[in-house]
Amino acid sequence: MANGIRFHEIGGPEVMQWESLEVGEPGPGEVRVRHAAVGLNFADTYFRSGLYPAALPAGMGVEGAGVVEAVGAFVTHVAEGDRVTYTGSPLGAYSTERIMSADHLIKLPGSIPFDTAAAMTMRGLTSAYLLRRIAPLREGDTVLLHAAAGGVGLIFTQWARLLGINVIGTVSTDAKAAVARAHGCEHTIIYTREDVATRVREITEGAGVPVVFDSIGRTTYQSSIDSLARRGLLVCFGTASGQVPPINAMELAVKGSLYVTRPALADYIADKDERAALAGELFDHVGSGRIDVEINQRYALEEAVQAHRDLESGSSIGSSVFELEPAA
Repeated sequence: MANGIRFHEIGGPEVMQWESLEVGEPGPGEVRVRHAAVGLNFADTYFRSGLYPAALPAGMGVEGAGVVEAVGAFVTHVAEGDRVTYTGSPLGAYSTERIMSADHLIKLPGSIPFDTAAAMTMRGLTSAYLLRRIAPLREGDTVLLHAAAGGVGLIFTQWARLLGINVIGTVSTDAKAAVARAHGCEHTIIYTREDVATRVREITEGAGVPVVFDSIGRTTYQSSIDSLARRGLLVCFGTASGQVPPINAMELAVKGSLYVTRPALADYIADKDERAALAGELFDHVGSGRIDVEINQRYALEEAVQAHRDLESGSSIGSSVFELEPAA
């Protein structure tokens, strides 16, 4: 019998429950995956809290890594026994095993452990599209990244350093600043005691940055706008503090003909060839050791309530995963 986390109403972490699941056999185009590790992402809290819609009752989680145990008809790109990882599928990753569409699966190289895959597939592919698809960044450019000591932040800064891009990272504490600098941040701003836009202008000698990458949302929107150079781009790729306020088009003009975009990972991995290209680049960096995926919080699936509390408290550094029994 499989087990997993489900929630029957929206609310705080306490609405999640550990339940028995009937999994069954895969249908056409489907596979059954036995999880070895499951990713824990801030976006998971959006479904639980109702910020993102979910048909209730629902499973939880969109990222996992493990082994294909059974394959349905018409599945050709993965086979029984394959090591796989995925992100962006329908809710249900917080489980020991599940039935899912084979289209979401990415073959996992043997050089990358399951826990690393679960910790980095969403975060790594997010970093990949932000750095390789959103804006034509060049060696020597300086960008601003909020939450630089988070799971995306630590992968992003290492990758940026490989590309010769300088990162100014915002963090909440001196300890997180030290972690961010160790992973590639040229400059850190402790937003709890420093004015972000003022510090960005000081660091860039008044010019501002061409791109701001903002996963926080409501509370950082204005400082992000105020940190941009003329014709700069604000990339709002998360809403950890809530949705950004309504955008004032005239303010964008007055502050230098600015641009704002709200991308979603799903639109950058929907095409299988583009997903393979981004994943291949990510796996190459991680497998070779050029990018280190730091897992600082590990939980059992049954500890999902505490895991979400830790995540929402802001105490987490780097990536977090749920560990299951190792898959064969």
